[in-house]
Amino acid sequence: MPTPEAGSLPGGRAVRFCVVDPATGETFDEAPDQQPGELDGVVARAEQAWYGWRADPAARTAALRGAADAVETAGDDLARLLTREQGKPLAESYAEVARTAARLRYFADLAPRTRRIDDGRPVRSEIRWRPLGPVAAIVPWNFPLQLAAAKFAPALAAGNTMVLKPSPLTPLATRLLGSVLATALPEDVLTVVTGREPLGARLASHPGIRHVTFTGSVPTGRAVATAAAGSLARVTLELGGNDAAVLLDDVDVDRIADRLFWAAFRNCGQVCMAVKRVYVPARLHAEVVEALAQRAKAVAVGPGLDPETRLGPVNNAPQLARVEQITEQALADGARAASGGHRLDGPGYFFAPTILTDVPPSSPVVTEEQFGPVLPVLPYRSLDEAVDAANGTGFGLGGSVWGTDLDRAEAVADRLECGTAWINHHAELSLAQPFAGVKDSGVGVAGGPWGLYGNLRPFVVHRPQEG
Repeated sequence: MPTPEAGSLPGGRAVRFCVVDPATGETFDEAPDQQPGELDGVVARAEQAWYGWRADPAARTAALRGAADAVETAGDDLARLLTREQGKPLAESYAEVARTAARLRYFADLAPRTRRIDDGRPVRSEIRWRPLGPVAAIVPWNFPLQLAAAKFAPALAAGNTMVLKPSPLTPLATRLLGSVLATALPEDVLTVVTGREPLGARLASHPGIRHVTFTGSVPTGRAVATAAAGSLARVTLELGGNDAAVLLDDVDVDRIADRLFWAAFRNCGQVCMAVKRVYVPARLHAEVVEALAQRAKAVAVGPGLDPETRLGPVNNAPQLARVEQITEQALADGARAASGGHRLDGPGYFFAPTILTDVPPSSPVVTEEQFGPVLPVLPYRSLDEAVDAANGTGFGLGGSVWGTDLDRAEAVADRLECGTAWINHHAELSLAQPFAGVKDSGVGVAGGPWGLYGNLRPFVVHRPQEG
Protein backbone atom coordinates (compact mmCIF):
# COMPACT_ATOMS: atom_id res chain seq x y z
CA MET A 1 0.00 0.00 0.00
CA PRO A 2 1.11 3.63 -0.46
CA THR A 3 3.07 4.97 2.49
CA PRO A 4 1.84 8.06 4.37
CA GLU A 5 4.24 10.09 2.22
CA ALA A 6 2.78 8.77 -1.04
CA GLY A 7 2.11 11.57 -3.46
CA SER A 8 4.57 13.97 -1.86
CA LEU A 9 6.36 16.57 -3.93
CA PRO A 10 9.90 17.74 -3.19
CA GLY A 11 9.75 19.59 0.10
CA GLY A 12 7.34 17.10 1.61
CA ARG A 13 4.06 18.67 0.47
CA ALA A 14 1.50 15.89 0.00
CA VAL A 15 -0.61 16.09 -3.15
CA ARG A 16 -4.10 14.62 -3.22
CA PHE A 17 -6.97 14.58 -5.69
CA CYS A 18 -10.72 14.68 -5.20
CA VAL A 19 -13.01 11.66 -5.46
CA VAL A 20 -16.60 12.37 -6.50
CA ASP A 21 -19.80 10.57 -5.52
CA PRO A 22 -21.60 10.10 -8.87
CA ALA A 23 -24.98 10.06 -7.12
CA THR A 24 -24.47 13.67 -6.04
CA GLY A 25 -21.75 15.01 -8.32
CA GLU A 26 -19.95 16.28 -5.23
CA THR A 27 -16.54 15.49 -3.76
CA PHE A 28 -16.73 13.18 -0.75
CA ASP A 29 -13.10 12.18 -0.20
CA GLU A 30 -9.54 12.42 -1.50
CA ALA A 31 -6.75 10.03 -2.50
CA PRO A 32 -2.98 10.41 -2.80
CA ASP A 33 -1.82 11.76 -6.15
CA GLN A 34 1.36 9.72 -6.39
CA GLN A 35 4.03 11.00 -8.72
CA PRO A 36 5.76 9.00 -11.49
CA GLY A 37 9.10 9.36 -9.73
CA GLU A 38 7.82 7.24 -6.84
CA LEU A 39 7.48 4.19 -9.07
CA ASP A 40 11.19 3.40 -9.11
CA GLY A 41 11.12 2.61 -5.40
CA VAL A 42 7.76 0.82 -5.62
CA VAL A 43 8.91 -1.47 -8.45
CA ALA A 44 12.26 -2.13 -6.78
CA ARG A 45 10.51 -3.26 -3.60
CA ALA A 46 8.15 -5.44 -5.66
CA GLU A 47 11.16 -7.10 -7.27
CA GLN A 48 12.78 -7.77 -3.90
CA ALA A 49 9.55 -9.27 -2.59
CA TRP A 50 9.34 -11.47 -5.68
CA TYR A 51 12.37 -13.56 -4.73
CA GLY A 52 10.72 -14.86 -1.58
CA TRP A 53 7.18 -15.00 -2.94
CA ARG A 54 8.07 -17.14 -5.95
CA ALA A 55 10.05 -19.65 -3.87
CA ASP A 56 7.26 -21.25 -1.81
CA PRO A 57 4.11 -22.38 -3.66
CA ALA A 58 2.52 -23.81 -0.51
CA ALA A 59 2.93 -20.50 1.31
CA ARG A 60 1.40 -18.68 -1.67
CA THR A 61 -1.64 -20.95 -1.61
CA ALA A 62 -2.14 -20.38 2.11
CA ALA A 63 -1.69 -16.61 1.74
CA LEU A 64 -4.20 -16.34 -1.10
CA ARG A 65 -6.77 -18.35 0.82
CA GLY A 66 -6.22 -16.09 3.80
CA ALA A 67 -6.62 -13.08 1.53
CA ALA A 68 -9.99 -14.40 0.35
CA ASP A 69 -11.11 -14.78 3.96
CA ALA A 70 -9.98 -11.24 4.73
CA VAL A 71 -11.95 -9.83 1.77
CA GLU A 72 -15.12 -11.55 2.96
CA THR A 73 -14.62 -10.24 6.51
CA ALA A 74 -14.29 -6.68 5.18
CA GLY A 75 -17.20 -7.10 2.76
CA ASP A 76 -19.52 -4.52 4.28
CA ASP A 77 -16.93 -1.74 4.26
CA LEU A 78 -15.69 -2.60 0.78
CA ALA A 79 -19.17 -2.76 -0.74
CA ARG A 80 -20.38 0.53 0.71
CA LEU A 81 -17.25 2.40 -0.32
CA LEU A 82 -17.41 0.87 -3.80
CA THR A 83 -20.99 2.04 -4.25
CA ARG A 84 -20.12 5.49 -2.95
CA GLU A 85 -17.37 6.11 -5.50
CA GLN A 86 -18.61 4.00 -8.43
CA GLY A 87 -22.38 4.48 -8.14
CA LYS A 88 -23.65 0.93 -8.65
CA PRO A 89 -26.44 -0.44 -6.44
CA LEU A 90 -25.22 -1.85 -3.16
CA ALA A 91 -26.32 -5.38 -4.07
CA GLU A 92 -24.06 -5.27 -7.13
CA SER A 93 -21.16 -4.05 -4.98
CA TYR A 94 -21.64 -6.97 -2.60
CA ALA A 95 -21.61 -9.29 -5.62
CA GLU A 96 -18.37 -7.71 -6.81
CA VAL A 97 -16.75 -8.23 -3.41
CA ALA A 98 -17.90 -11.86 -3.37
CA ARG A 99 -16.47 -12.40 -6.84
CA THR A 100 -13.16 -10.93 -5.69
CA ALA A 101 -12.93 -13.44 -2.84
CA ALA A 102 -14.03 -16.32 -5.06
CA ARG A 103 -11.36 -15.50 -7.64
CA LEU A 104 -8.65 -15.52 -4.98
CA ARG A 105 -9.77 -18.97 -3.84
CA TYR A 106 -9.96 -20.29 -7.38
CA PHE A 107 -6.41 -19.26 -8.27
CA ALA A 108 -5.05 -20.29 -4.87
CA ASP A 109 -5.80 -23.86 -5.87
CA LEU A 110 -4.33 -23.65 -9.39
CA ALA A 111 -0.76 -24.63 -10.15
CA PRO A 112 1.11 -25.03 -13.44
CA ARG A 113 1.77 -28.58 -14.61
CA THR A 114 5.14 -29.91 -15.63
CA ARG A 115 4.82 -31.80 -18.93
CA ARG A 116 7.10 -34.32 -20.61
CA ILE A 117 7.98 -33.87 -24.27
CA ASP A 118 7.89 -37.23 -26.07
CA ASP A 119 9.31 -36.84 -29.57
CA GLY A 120 11.19 -40.13 -30.08
CA ARG A 121 14.64 -38.77 -29.29
CA PRO A 122 16.86 -40.33 -26.59
CA VAL A 123 16.38 -37.23 -24.45
CA ARG A 124 14.19 -36.62 -21.44
CA SER A 125 12.66 -33.19 -21.90
CA GLU A 126 10.29 -31.39 -19.54
CA ILE A 127 8.39 -28.14 -19.82
CA ARG A 128 8.36 -26.37 -16.48
CA TRP A 129 6.97 -22.93 -15.67
CA ARG A 130 8.52 -19.90 -14.06
CA PRO A 131 7.01 -16.57 -12.94
CA LEU A 132 7.83 -13.40 -14.80
CA GLY A 133 8.63 -10.90 -12.05
CA PRO A 134 6.85 -7.67 -11.12
CA VAL A 135 3.55 -7.24 -13.02
CA ALA A 136 1.75 -3.92 -13.55
CA ALA A 137 -2.06 -3.82 -13.59
CA ILE A 138 -4.07 -0.80 -14.70
CA VAL A 139 -7.78 -1.08 -13.94
CA PRO A 140 -10.82 0.98 -15.03
CA TRP A 141 -13.66 2.45 -13.00
CA ASN A 142 -16.60 0.20 -13.89
CA PHE A 143 -15.60 -2.87 -11.82
CA PRO A 144 -12.63 -1.65 -9.75
CA LEU A 145 -12.38 -4.63 -7.37
CA GLN A 146 -13.45 -7.45 -9.64
CA LEU A 147 -11.15 -6.42 -12.47
CA ALA A 148 -8.28 -5.84 -10.06
CA ALA A 149 -8.75 -9.37 -8.70
CA ALA A 150 -8.91 -10.75 -12.24
CA LYS A 151 -5.35 -9.45 -12.60
CA PHE A 152 -3.73 -9.90 -9.20
CA ALA A 153 -5.18 -13.32 -8.34
CA PRO A 154 -3.58 -15.19 -11.28
CA ALA A 155 -0.41 -13.09 -11.21
CA LEU A 156 0.20 -13.74 -7.51
CA ALA A 157 -0.78 -17.40 -7.77
CA ALA A 158 1.84 -17.77 -10.51
CA GLY A 159 4.52 -16.42 -8.18
CA ASN A 160 4.72 -12.84 -9.44
CA THR A 161 4.38 -9.63 -7.47
CA MET A 162 2.16 -6.76 -8.62
CA VAL A 163 1.87 -2.99 -8.72
CA LEU A 164 -1.83 -2.17 -9.12
CA LYS A 165 -3.12 1.20 -10.32
CA PRO A 166 -6.88 1.82 -10.14
CA SER A 167 -8.66 4.54 -12.05
CA PRO A 168 -8.41 7.95 -10.37
CA LEU A 169 -12.22 8.00 -10.56
CA THR A 170 -12.48 4.98 -8.24
CA PRO A 171 -9.32 4.71 -6.12
CA LEU A 172 -10.74 4.37 -2.63
CA ALA A 173 -12.23 0.88 -2.57
CA THR A 174 -9.06 -0.44 -4.21
CA ARG A 175 -6.89 1.25 -1.58
CA LEU A 176 -9.06 -0.30 1.11
CA LEU A 177 -8.81 -3.67 -0.62
CA GLY A 178 -5.02 -3.30 -0.64
CA SER A 179 -5.05 -2.70 3.11
CA VAL A 180 -7.26 -5.75 3.62
CA LEU A 181 -5.03 -7.97 1.51
CA ALA A 182 -1.92 -6.70 3.30
CA THR A 183 -3.11 -8.56 6.41
CA ALA A 184 -2.63 -11.86 4.54
CA LEU A 185 0.13 -11.18 2.00
CA PRO A 186 3.83 -10.50 2.60
CA GLU A 187 4.96 -6.90 2.36
CA ASP A 188 5.34 -5.48 -1.17
CA VAL A 189 3.83 -8.53 -2.88
CA LEU A 190 0.87 -6.32 -3.87
CA THR A 191 1.24 -2.55 -3.94
CA VAL A 192 -1.59 -0.17 -4.78
CA VAL A 193 -0.62 3.17 -6.29
CA THR A 194 -3.09 5.97 -6.98
CA GLY A 195 -2.76 9.10 -9.02
CA ARG A 196 -3.53 10.96 -12.17
CA GLU A 197 -1.61 10.79 -15.43
CA PRO A 198 1.20 10.41 -16.26
CA LEU A 199 1.38 7.84 -13.43
CA GLY A 200 -0.20 5.07 -15.52
CA ALA A 201 1.92 5.83 -18.56
CA ARG A 202 5.09 5.65 -16.49
CA LEU A 203 4.00 2.39 -14.87
CA ALA A 204 3.34 0.79 -18.26
CA SER A 205 6.76 1.85 -19.55
CA HIS A 206 8.77 1.12 -16.40
CA PRO A 207 11.80 -1.05 -17.24
CA GLY A 208 11.37 -3.13 -14.08
CA ILE A 209 7.90 -4.35 -15.08
CA ARG A 210 7.79 -7.67 -16.95
CA HIS A 211 4.08 -7.88 -17.78
CA VAL A 212 1.51 -5.12 -18.18
CA THR A 213 -2.14 -6.11 -17.91
CA PHE A 214 -4.67 -3.41 -18.78
CA THR A 215 -8.44 -3.12 -19.03
CA GLY A 216 -9.93 -0.04 -20.66
CA SER A 217 -10.52 1.72 -23.94
CA VAL A 218 -8.99 0.79 -27.29
CA PRO A 219 -6.99 4.04 -27.71
CA THR A 220 -5.52 3.77 -24.22
CA GLY A 221 -4.79 0.08 -24.78
CA ARG A 222 -2.77 0.96 -27.85
CA ALA A 223 -0.86 3.56 -25.84
CA VAL A 224 -0.16 0.98 -23.11
CA ALA A 225 1.16 -1.50 -25.69
CA THR A 226 3.42 1.16 -27.16
CA ALA A 227 4.74 2.11 -23.72
CA ALA A 228 5.40 -1.52 -22.74
CA ALA A 229 7.21 -2.20 -26.01
CA GLY A 230 10.14 -0.09 -24.86
CA SER A 231 11.15 -2.77 -22.33
CA LEU A 232 9.66 -5.66 -24.36
CA ALA A 233 7.28 -6.40 -21.49
CA ARG A 234 4.46 -8.84 -22.14
CA VAL A 235 1.03 -7.21 -22.50
CA THR A 236 -2.50 -8.42 -21.88
CA LEU A 237 -5.13 -5.97 -23.11
CA GLU A 238 -8.82 -6.36 -22.30
CA LEU A 239 -10.39 -3.59 -24.36
CA GLY A 240 -13.79 -2.39 -25.42
CA GLY A 241 -16.81 -4.28 -26.63
CA ASN A 242 -19.89 -3.59 -28.73
CA ASP A 243 -21.69 -6.87 -28.12
CA ALA A 244 -24.66 -7.73 -30.31
CA ALA A 245 -27.67 -9.80 -29.29
CA VAL A 246 -29.32 -11.54 -32.24
CA LEU A 247 -32.91 -12.60 -31.65
CA LEU A 248 -34.19 -15.41 -33.88
CA ASP A 249 -37.69 -15.64 -35.32
CA ASP A 250 -38.74 -18.33 -32.82
CA VAL A 251 -37.75 -16.31 -29.75
CA ASP A 252 -40.25 -16.11 -26.86
CA VAL A 253 -40.15 -12.37 -26.20
CA ASP A 254 -41.98 -12.46 -22.86
CA ARG A 255 -39.71 -15.20 -21.59
CA ILE A 256 -36.41 -13.52 -22.43
CA ALA A 257 -37.23 -9.81 -22.03
CA ASP A 258 -36.05 -9.47 -18.42
CA ARG A 259 -32.78 -11.29 -19.08
CA LEU A 260 -32.14 -9.27 -22.22
CA PHE A 261 -32.87 -5.97 -20.46
CA TRP A 262 -30.46 -6.64 -17.62
CA ALA A 263 -27.82 -7.98 -20.00
CA ALA A 264 -27.79 -4.46 -21.42
CA PHE A 265 -28.42 -2.31 -18.34
CA ARG A 266 -26.59 -3.94 -15.43
CA ASN A 267 -24.20 -1.45 -13.83
CA CYS A 268 -25.98 1.25 -15.83
CA GLY A 269 -24.70 -0.30 -19.07
CA GLN A 270 -21.10 0.26 -17.99
CA VAL A 271 -19.93 -3.27 -18.73
CA CYS A 272 -17.48 -4.10 -21.49
CA MET A 273 -19.44 -7.24 -22.39
CA ALA A 274 -22.94 -5.81 -21.96
CA VAL A 275 -25.43 -6.13 -24.80
CA LYS A 276 -25.03 -2.86 -26.70
CA ARG A 277 -27.04 -3.63 -29.85
CA VAL A 278 -30.10 -5.82 -30.42
CA TYR A 279 -31.02 -7.26 -33.83
CA VAL A 280 -34.63 -8.47 -34.13
CA PRO A 281 -36.67 -10.04 -36.95
CA ALA A 282 -38.71 -7.23 -38.51
CA ARG A 283 -42.05 -8.83 -37.57
CA LEU A 284 -41.05 -8.95 -33.88
CA HIS A 285 -39.35 -5.57 -33.74
CA ALA A 286 -42.23 -3.55 -32.31
CA GLU A 287 -42.95 -6.23 -29.68
CA VAL A 288 -39.34 -6.33 -28.50
CA VAL A 289 -39.04 -2.53 -28.41
CA GLU A 290 -42.20 -2.29 -26.32
CA ALA A 291 -41.11 -5.05 -23.91
CA LEU A 292 -37.74 -3.40 -23.30
CA ALA A 293 -39.19 0.11 -23.08
CA GLN A 294 -41.70 -0.99 -20.44
CA ARG A 295 -38.88 -2.28 -18.29
CA ALA A 296 -36.79 0.83 -18.86
CA LYS A 297 -39.66 3.06 -17.76
CA ALA A 298 -40.40 0.96 -14.67
CA VAL A 299 -36.91 0.38 -13.30
CA ALA A 300 -35.99 2.26 -10.12
CA VAL A 301 -33.15 4.71 -10.84
CA GLY A 302 -31.37 6.37 -7.96
CA PRO A 303 -28.38 6.46 -5.61
CA GLY A 304 -26.74 3.10 -5.18
CA LEU A 305 -27.01 3.21 -1.38
CA ASP A 306 -30.81 3.42 -1.61
CA PRO A 307 -32.10 -0.16 -1.15
CA GLU A 308 -34.88 0.49 -3.68
CA THR A 309 -32.44 1.39 -6.48
CA ARG A 310 -31.94 -1.06 -9.33
CA LEU A 311 -30.03 1.29 -11.66
CA GLY A 312 -27.48 3.81 -10.41
CA PRO A 313 -25.83 6.81 -12.05
CA VAL A 314 -23.25 6.97 -14.79
CA ASN A 315 -19.90 6.99 -13.02
CA ASN A 316 -18.46 10.33 -14.08
CA ALA A 317 -19.24 13.61 -15.80
CA PRO A 318 -17.23 13.00 -19.01
CA GLN A 319 -18.91 9.64 -19.53
CA LEU A 320 -22.33 11.16 -18.89
CA ALA A 321 -21.57 13.80 -21.52
CA ARG A 322 -20.52 11.02 -23.92
CA VAL A 323 -23.78 9.11 -23.35
CA GLU A 324 -25.80 12.29 -23.81
CA GLN A 325 -23.94 13.26 -27.00
CA ILE A 326 -24.21 9.85 -28.66
CA THR A 327 -27.95 9.69 -27.83
CA GLU A 328 -28.60 13.19 -29.17
CA GLN A 329 -26.72 12.27 -32.35
CA ALA A 330 -28.91 9.19 -32.82
CA LEU A 331 -32.08 11.23 -32.33
CA ALA A 332 -30.80 13.82 -34.78
CA ASP A 333 -30.13 11.00 -37.25
CA GLY A 334 -33.81 10.00 -37.09
CA ALA A 335 -33.96 7.58 -34.18
CA ARG A 336 -36.87 7.65 -31.75
CA ALA A 337 -36.61 7.14 -28.00
CA ALA A 338 -39.20 4.57 -26.94
CA SER A 339 -38.09 5.36 -23.41
CA GLY A 340 -35.67 7.84 -21.88
CA GLY A 341 -33.37 9.71 -24.23
CA HIS A 342 -32.33 12.40 -21.75
CA ARG A 343 -30.56 13.22 -18.50
CA LEU A 344 -32.61 13.10 -15.35
CA ASP A 345 -33.25 16.27 -13.37
CA GLY A 346 -31.50 16.77 -10.07
CA PRO A 347 -27.98 16.25 -8.75
CA GLY A 348 -25.68 13.48 -9.83
CA TYR A 349 -24.86 11.82 -13.14
CA PHE A 350 -28.17 10.16 -13.92
CA PHE A 351 -29.40 9.33 -17.41
CA ALA A 352 -32.85 7.89 -18.10
CA PRO A 353 -32.73 4.25 -19.27
CA THR A 354 -33.11 4.59 -23.02
CA ILE A 355 -34.45 2.26 -25.70
CA LEU A 356 -33.88 3.57 -29.21
CA THR A 357 -35.78 2.48 -32.32
CA ASP A 358 -35.62 3.57 -35.96
CA VAL A 359 -31.86 3.98 -35.53
CA PRO A 360 -29.76 4.29 -38.69
CA PRO A 361 -27.24 1.41 -38.71
CA SER A 362 -24.44 3.90 -39.30
CA SER A 363 -25.24 5.94 -36.19
CA PRO A 364 -22.40 6.00 -33.61
CA VAL A 365 -24.73 4.52 -30.98
CA VAL A 366 -24.67 1.35 -33.12
CA THR A 367 -21.13 1.35 -34.48
CA GLU A 368 -19.33 2.53 -31.33
CA GLU A 369 -19.36 1.54 -27.66
CA GLN A 370 -21.79 3.81 -25.80
CA PHE A 371 -20.96 2.43 -22.30
CA GLY A 372 -24.11 3.72 -20.68
CA PRO A 373 -27.85 3.09 -20.24
CA VAL A 374 -28.75 3.37 -23.94
CA LEU A 375 -29.74 0.44 -26.18
CA PRO A 376 -30.55 0.56 -29.92
CA VAL A 377 -32.94 -2.10 -31.25
CA LEU A 378 -32.64 -2.73 -34.99
CA PRO A 379 -34.84 -4.84 -37.31
CA TYR A 380 -33.46 -7.32 -39.82
CA ARG A 381 -34.97 -9.03 -42.88
CA SER A 382 -32.69 -12.06 -43.15
CA LEU A 383 -30.51 -13.94 -40.70
CA ASP A 384 -27.45 -13.41 -42.89
CA GLU A 385 -28.08 -9.68 -42.67
CA ALA A 386 -28.23 -9.87 -38.87
CA VAL A 387 -25.02 -11.88 -38.57
CA ASP A 388 -23.19 -9.55 -40.94
CA ALA A 389 -24.35 -6.57 -38.89
CA ALA A 390 -23.36 -8.21 -35.61
CA ASN A 391 -19.88 -8.84 -37.02
CA GLY A 392 -19.67 -5.48 -38.75
CA THR A 393 -17.82 -3.39 -36.17
CA GLY A 394 -14.20 -3.26 -35.12
CA PHE A 395 -15.04 -4.98 -31.83
CA GLY A 396 -15.21 -8.69 -31.06
CA LEU A 397 -15.61 -9.25 -27.33
CA GLY A 398 -18.89 -11.13 -26.93
CA GLY A 399 -22.24 -11.81 -28.54
CA SER A 400 -25.41 -13.77 -27.95
CA VAL A 401 -28.20 -15.52 -29.83
CA TRP A 402 -31.72 -15.86 -28.44
CA GLY A 403 -34.28 -18.41 -29.60
CA THR A 404 -36.30 -21.50 -28.76
CA ASP A 405 -34.46 -23.99 -30.98
CA LEU A 406 -31.15 -24.28 -29.11
CA ASP A 407 -29.35 -26.22 -31.83
CA ARG A 408 -30.22 -23.58 -34.39
CA ALA A 409 -29.24 -20.79 -31.98
CA GLU A 410 -25.90 -22.45 -31.35
CA ALA A 411 -25.27 -22.76 -35.08
CA VAL A 412 -25.86 -19.01 -35.44
CA ALA A 413 -23.67 -18.27 -32.42
CA ASP A 414 -20.85 -20.19 -34.09
CA ARG A 415 -20.90 -17.57 -36.86
CA LEU A 416 -20.25 -14.64 -34.51
CA GLU A 417 -16.77 -13.11 -34.62
CA CYS A 418 -16.11 -12.72 -30.91
CA GLY A 419 -14.36 -14.30 -27.95
CA THR A 420 -17.45 -15.61 -26.14
CA ALA A 421 -20.96 -16.34 -27.41
CA TRP A 422 -23.96 -17.09 -25.23
CA ILE A 423 -27.32 -18.73 -25.96
CA ASN A 424 -30.38 -17.10 -24.33
CA HIS A 425 -28.26 -15.17 -21.84
CA HIS A 426 -25.28 -12.84 -21.95
CA ALA A 427 -22.15 -11.83 -20.02
CA GLU A 428 -22.15 -14.73 -17.57
CA LEU A 429 -18.60 -15.99 -17.02
CA SER A 430 -17.17 -18.91 -15.10
CA LEU A 431 -13.94 -18.40 -13.20
CA ALA A 432 -12.66 -21.49 -15.02
CA GLN A 433 -13.15 -20.25 -18.58
CA PRO A 434 -10.89 -18.17 -20.83
CA PHE A 435 -11.92 -14.59 -21.51
CA ALA A 436 -10.56 -12.94 -24.63
CA GLY A 437 -11.63 -10.76 -27.51
CA VAL A 438 -10.79 -10.51 -31.19
CA LYS A 439 -10.17 -7.53 -33.44
CA ASP A 440 -10.01 -4.31 -31.38
CA SER A 441 -11.34 -6.00 -28.24
CA GLY A 442 -8.00 -7.15 -26.94
CA VAL A 443 -4.75 -9.07 -26.95
CA GLY A 444 -4.03 -12.09 -24.75
CA VAL A 445 -6.25 -14.26 -22.57
CA ALA A 446 -7.53 -13.87 -19.02
CA GLY A 447 -9.47 -16.26 -16.83
CA GLY A 448 -9.11 -19.88 -15.80
CA PRO A 449 -5.84 -21.75 -16.32
CA TRP A 450 -5.16 -19.51 -19.32
CA GLY A 451 -4.93 -16.54 -16.95
CA LEU A 452 -2.43 -18.40 -14.79
CA TYR A 453 -0.21 -19.42 -17.71
CA GLY A 454 -0.39 -15.88 -19.08
CA ASN A 455 1.64 -14.88 -16.02
CA LEU A 456 4.28 -17.59 -16.49
CA ARG A 457 7.04 -18.38 -18.96
CA PRO A 458 8.05 -21.85 -20.14
CA PHE A 459 11.36 -23.25 -18.97
CA VAL A 460 12.55 -26.40 -20.74
CA VAL A 461 15.03 -28.86 -19.23
CA HIS A 462 16.75 -31.51 -21.43
CA ARG A 463 18.72 -34.42 -20.05
CA PRO A 464 19.93 -37.72 -21.57
CA GLN A 465 17.81 -40.79 -21.05
CA GLU A 466 19.30 -43.01 -18.35
CA GLY A 467 20.55 -46.42 -19.41
